[in-house]
Amino acid sequence: MIDYYLISAVFIGIAILLFLILRLKIQAFVALLIASIAVGVISGMKPADIIVTMKDGMGNTLGFVAVVVGLGAMFGAILEHSGGAKALASYLLKQFGEKNASWSMVITGFFIAIPVFFDVAFIILVPLLYSLQRKTKKSLLLYAIPLLAGLAITHAFIPPTPGPVAVADILKADLGWVILFGFLVGLPTAIVCGPLFGKYIANKIFVEAPKSEIEEDDHSDVIKNYPSVGMILSIIGIPIVLIVSNTVLNSKLFEPETIPVDVKNWLGMIGHPFTALILANLVAWYLLGIRRGFTKEKLLDITTKSMGPAGIIILLTGAGGVFKQVLVNTGTGEMLANYFADKGVSILLFSFIAAALVRLLQGSATVAMITAAGITAPLLAIDISAIDKALLVISIAAGASIASHVNDSGFWLVSKYLGLTEKETFKSWTMMTTLLALTGFTVAAIFSLIF
Repeated sequence: MIDYYLISAVFIGIAILLFLILRLKIQAFVALLIASIAVGVISGMKPADIIVTMKDGMGNTLGFVAVVVGLGAMFGAILEHSGGAKALASYLLKQFGEKNASWSMVITGFFIAIPVFFDVAFIILVPLLYSLQRKTKKSLLLYAIPLLAGLAITHAFIPPTPGPVAVADILKADLGWVILFGFLVGLPTAIVCGPLFGKYIANKIFVEAPKSEIEEDDHSDVIKNYPSVGMILSIIGIPIVLIVSNTVLNSKLFEPETIPVDVKNWLGMIGHPFTALILANLVAWYLLGIRRGFTKEKLLDITTKSMGPAGIIILLTGAGGVFKQVLVNTGTGEMLANYFADKGVSILLFSFIAAALVRLLQGSATVAMITAAGITAPLLAIDISAIDKALLVISIAAGASIASHVNDSGFWLVSKYLGLTEKETFKSWTMMTTLLALTGFTVAAIFSLIF
């Protein structure tokens, strides 16, 4: 039985959230908390229960996310300042050659965005795009779109980037499965949105490398003697291999008695995201820092500054956890789950649409992911499998990536650095993100039918 009073409370809460962000320009963290309180009040919760629900939602969410996002930010900062992104890009360009440079760009973006934030990685690699365009005289979009596709896909789909980590925690999904399916969904999506779409749009729109101060990438913290590519890939692979190994060895793929209990317990600790990222940080700190001439004081400064952007994401995620907890405690989540089940609406499709709508309306992919996760989490059945939860994370990430336009900072970042008009940015970047979202969701939906 559908309770339209509770449903109206949810819609009013979302309307308040969007009004506060879009019209009043209130920070999304505060807006999410206000929207959560509004849903609680309209739903008839007691004032004291609303406060307890907020504390529970914030605390239960941040216990995991704060540690993983914080460690991931420090890890990425060390890799960034060591020059690892440029080292990998230069190596792949050399291996693929200028003729296949678009493929080297999508692979670079795919791997670099695992530890490094999207916008930072893009800014670091922009001079390489300029150089390629000047050498080949082909449209800048032939190389920029594949790079952007690789960066955007990994940033949205594969932990330890903050978005999927936050959604996975709210949905209680296993990070190992999210990483595994993030790669499986991300690879075909990257091919379609990167080299294939890049070639198509480059034939439609010719863009020259803009003359700009940005071209000389005077990033004073990036040294010119780059680390080896093997070292960079090995360090990036440490947390991924440990987390996925722990997930797979503890899954139903192995009989319980196949692996000794003590081995499983130790692997469970070493392969936990906390420990895996701590180990990766220590290795990066030594091999990319101390061994390469960075002082301890400089490394401390680099890692401390990385906490700024991480703090915003952590607080946003906590507020998303509050929103989810209000829906759970009011009974709205269970009621909606039963309603959609009766109507035959797939939770996977619902999660994608919810994320896409919030993304289109307010622009931020992170806010869209966290809001959609908060709405979707209470709808999950008790017996939902770990793989289905992982695919839900991918579905939400895909929806939250759709149609980046003028209310998204990424739109203007791409437009500025590539020297595009707004119309050209719509035809290239906005279309690429839309194709990314639809392809990613389609592949995830196919996997949900197979597994």
